[in-house]
Amino acid sequence: MFVKYIDNTTEEKIITLSYVQQDLQHSILLVIVLNVLVGTIFILITAIRSRSILFSFFSNQKDEIISNLWKNKINSKVLGGHTIYSEWPLIGGEASGFVDKSRLIRKNHVKEGDKLLLTKPIGNQAIMAAYRLQKNNPDMLESFSKPKLDASIDLAIKLMISPLQNVVKTIHSYADNKFIHSMTDISGFGLAGHLKEMLQKSKLSANINQVPIINLAQELAYDFGYKFDSCEMPETAGGMLLSVDHEQAEEFSERLTKFGIPNWFVGAIDNKHKSKEVHVSKDVELINITKI
Repeated sequence: MFVKYIDNTTEEKIITLSYVQQDLQHSILLVIVLNVLVGTIFILITAIRSRSILFSFFSNQKDEIISNLWKNKINSKVLGGHTIYSEWPLIGGEASGFVDKSRLIRKNHVKEGDKLLLTKPIGNQAIMAAYRLQKNNPDMLESFSKPKLDASIDLAIKLMISPLQNVVKTIHSYADNKFIHSMTDISGFGLAGHLKEMLQKSKLSANINQVPIINLAQELAYDFGYKFDSCEMPETAGGMLLSVDHEQAEEFSERLTKFGIPNWFVGAIDNKHKSKEVHVSKDVELINITKI
């Protein structure tokens, strides 16, 4: 299954969701796919004044189910499209609008001293790999508690179907959002990879000293050989990573919480390492998340 979109640089991108299983309910898959696509759209149009979105849906779901998901999740209209029967639900989309440049938040405009906020825990690559093994090779998971594993799988799915819209609504609750210097969603490059993207136009570095993780993600990642310690595990429909002025970071975190958005400080932008380097602290604190 894939999502294909064109961003404001006209660069065509494809996200492959290779580890989301077919036997997940299609309605859940559709929400996850929408959140992956919309997570990027929200970054591009954080300060949008008007918006037109055209989608074509290819699914064996009924039109009304798809329309309901779209409208309820991001409060937008389906302006066109058609439905055919297919083994996999496929979605392609395009978004455009008019942006107030004074309120535009870019991906790579970090400043020294910024605090880094993350709105979802990481680890769903390892958790969903365990989901596959539960069905195909359960003997490989004998050392794990099934109830705890099931709980982590349920949490991973809940996180993937949780949209990022309220993050944008929180930002729009400020008359002036200039204290948010940069933001991006966490997806295929993992936390460290997308943080490195945020450093591209600077001579600064970043330090990660705290990471919220889905319970059991660390143990599973070690068993599967994933890049856990370097924070490079891919995510599907991951959280928003924001680089926020240190003077307003605490207040912004509190307001996110008031809007129902869990969030964690995961590090800071500094000038202590090589230019554009993401440094994961040797004493990084791992916060095991069992529910949200």
